[in-house]
Amino acid sequence: MTYFVTLRKSERYSYSLLAILCILAAVEKLSAVINTIAIERDWVVVIAGDNEGHLRQLNSQMRRIDLFCKLAAPLVIALVDAASTSIAIMVAGLLTILSVPVEYFAIARVHRAIPALSEPKPAGTHPIDQATPHRNILRFCKDALGSTALYIHHPVFLPSLALALLYLTVLSFAGQMITYLLSIGVSSGIIALLRGVAAIFEMSATWLGPFLMQRIGTVRAGIWFINWQIFCVAGACLCLWINTSSTVAAAGTVAAVILSRVGLWGFDLCVQIIVQEEVEPAHRGTFSSQEFALQNTFELLSFASTIVFSRPAQFKYPATISAVAVGLAGILYATFVRQRRGHLVHLSSCLDRSHAGGKRGWSRVAQEVDGENERMEEQVLEL
Repeated sequence: MTYFVTLRKSERYSYSLLAILCILAAVEKLSAVINTIAIERDWVVVIAGDNEGHLRQLNSQMRRIDLFCKLAAPLVIALVDAASTSIAIMVAGLLTILSVPVEYFAIARVHRAIPALSEPKPAGTHPIDQATPHRNILRFCKDALGSTALYIHHPVFLPSLALALLYLTVLSFAGQMITYLLSIGVSSGIIALLRGVAAIFEMSATWLGPFLMQRIGTVRAGIWFINWQIFCVAGACLCLWINTSSTVAAAGTVAAVILSRVGLWGFDLCVQIIVQEEVEPAHRGTFSSQEFALQNTFELLSFASTIVFSRPAQFKYPATISAVAVGLAGILYATFVRQRRGHLVHLSSCLDRSHAGGKRGWSRVAQEVDGENERMEEQVLEL
C-alpha cells in the first residue's frame, strides 16, 4: 500500500495511471454496451418468443435487478468508505472481479438452455475483401452511413430518439447533481439516503410499467410515463429559478427528481418493448448500436453543459437544458403516437361510462377492439 501511495505522489506516475484507467474504463464501457445490446435487445426477444406478456415480465425483472444493484452498491461502498477509503476501493475491485465468473456462467447457461440463441442471424453487411483495403475502407464508410440511414428511416426511430434525449440531463442522482448538492452543504450521508429513496421509486416503475402496459397498451403507457416525467422535471427546474434559499430550492428539486424516476424508467420499459417487437432480427444490433451511440452523445452533452456553467449558482441553466430535452422527447414520442394511432387522447376508446347493475363510473374497454381497428386501418391503407 505504501508503494502505491509513493507512486500517487509522483506527478508523472499519477498521469500515467490516470491514462491507463481511462483506457480501461473505455474498454469496459464498450464491452458493457455490446453485452447490453446482445442480451437486452436480442436474447430477451428470442427467449420470450411471440408472448408479449413474457417479454414485459423479462424486461421488468431484468431492469429490477439492475436498479437493485445500483441501489445496493453505493450504500455498501459508502458504509465501507466511512471506515477506510482504501478498503472501499479494494472491496469495489474485489466485487467486480468476483462478478465476472458469475456473469459468464449465467450467460453461458442461458445460451445452452435456449437452442434458438445459437441460430445464425441473417448477414447485415458485405464480406470484406482482403485484397483491396482501400475499397474496404469505402465499404466500411458506406455501411456506417447505411446503418445511420436505416436507424433514421425506421418506423420506431422517434421513440428511440426520444429515449436517447433523456440522457441529456443533469437532473438525476449522477455526478453533476451530487456535486451541486455537496457544494450547497448537503452531507454525503443525506445524499446517499436520497439516492436510496430515488432507487426505490425507480424500482416501483418495474411493477407499475407492466401493469399499465397490460391495461392500456405499450404505446399509451409510454405517453403517460413521459408526460409524468415532463411534469416532474419542469417542477424541479422551476424550484431552481424561484428566488428562495438554496436549501429550499434544492429540497424541491430533489423531491421532483425522485418522483420523475418513475416516469423515466416506465418510459424506458415501454420504448424498449416497442423496439424489441418492431425492429427486424437482422437489424436489432445495428439499430440498438445507433441508439446507444446517441445516448452516449447526449450524455456527453450533459457533461459539457456543466463544464460551461460550472458554478453552483449556474446549475439552473443545465437543469433548464435538461427540462427542454425532456420536453422535446415528449413531443417526439407524441408525434410517434399520433402517427401510429391517429390521435393522442381518445378517451372513448379506452373508457366507457357504465351504468349496468346500478353502478356508476368508468370501466375499461377491451384492448383487442383497438388492436382490431388498427389492423383494419392498416389493411385499408395497403389497399
